[in-house]
Amino acid sequence: MTDSNHPPTAAGAETDFAGKMAYGDYLRLDLILGAQQPRSAAHDDLLFIIQHQTSELWMKLAVHELESACAAIAGDELPHAFKMLARVSRILEQLNNAWDVLRTLTPSEYTEFRGDLGQSSGFQSHQYRAIEFLCGNRNLPMLKPHAHRPEVMAELEGILSRPSLYDEAIRLLARSGFDVGPERPDLREQRAESDKLRAAWADIYRAPDAQWALYELAEKLVDLEDYFRRWRFNHVTTVERVIGLKRGTGGTQGVAYLRRMLEVELFPELWHVRTEL
Repeated sequence: MTDSNHPPTAAGAETDFAGKMAYGDYLRLDLILGAQQPRSAAHDDLLFIIQHQTSELWMKLAVHELESACAAIAGDELPHAFKMLARVSRILEQLNNAWDVLRTLTPSEYTEFRGDLGQSSGFQSHQYRAIEFLCGNRNLPMLKPHAHRPEVMAELEGILSRPSLYDEAIRLLARSGFDVGPERPDLREQRAESDKLRAAWADIYRAPDAQWALYELAEKLVDLEDYFRRWRFNHVTTVERVIGLKRGTGGTQGVAYLRRMLEVELFPELWHVRTEL
């Protein structure tokens, strides 16, 4: 059976878009699909570009959701925050699945265009940095790769000037009557792990029915970091599979650097409290 037997007009579908907004207009597909400009003749250069461009789009949405989740927690609108955090976890799942596509790139195929990347590297993604800063990993030396772009620096400095997602969760615990210790004076600085905060989470986990909203928030944060850790792990595995132990294009130690990043904890007390329960 062919489409001619069921013309779209028979179902009331629009087919004349002169002067009207069509699918491609709304999505600005002219810009999106015109943004892939391989710098080599290698067949797999397009794969590499699309992999990273789509990842950046998902990260843009993650930043949007994380900023909104911070505002929702600050306003005690926890159901809204839970929905947004669940969405971020699903976004991270999408990012994880994308590594499966990139893993089809073999070392010999990557070598054909690696030299055309110059010094560009995922290490320099400011949206990845924004996600880390928003969650609470405030590693200030990581601002340096973005110093040549004032608009990016302004965006990242704006995030650093505000409480992180974890800061907002801690403030919520304080508003709920838990002793979480004093707030650090400079929100830009990396916070130190706190025994008082771990004890507060322990109280919540030992009696979840008494503080169900805080218990659910804790699990939403753990879920988010669980997916984030998988993303990092899959990154390491993919890089090692494609380039082995070579240095990264951006000058990092490649796999060795990425393995160290696996040790970074976004919400340390929520992980360490499990040992006490």
